[in-house]
Amino acid sequence: MNTTLLYILLALAAGICIPTQAGINAQLSHLIRSPTLAAGISFAVGTVCLAVYVLASRIPFPSTAALSGAPWWIWSGGALGAFFVASTIFLVPKLGATTMLALVLAGQMITSLVLDHLGAFAFPVHPISLPRVLGVLMVAAGVVLIQKY
Repeated sequence: MNTTLLYILLALAAGICIPTQAGINAQLSHLIRSPTLAAGISFAVGTVCLAVYVLASRIPFPSTAALSGAPWWIWSGGALGAFFVASTIFLVPKLGATTMLALVLAGQMITSLVLDHLGAFAFPVHPISLPRVLGVLMVAAGVVLIQKY
């Protein structure tokens, strides 16, 4: 199978997971009456799944020296993920899956445009250009249409 096609299918599968996870977690939140606790449970289950995979795959653990030499911000990914999951759990019952994800996508596109332009976090540099900005504006227009109708 073509590697690019495999990457596209993986990205689509990840995209399928986002609204599905938000809906499942929102139901968990309703059951236990706390979006924050639901996010914590979701992360705990995810952590167990990843730990089993890492152990089964025999992925070597990095040395303490390698971890201690990492920049401070390298540890913020988990916090950003926790905020994302807790936010979707809170928002999906209020906005609906489509509106919530359209707004999330708009935020992702705007931020990605800036991060690509700056080459932040070792992303390949892709300067902001009119076609890229128009693409983001089209996503924003989609958000408006989804919200309105």
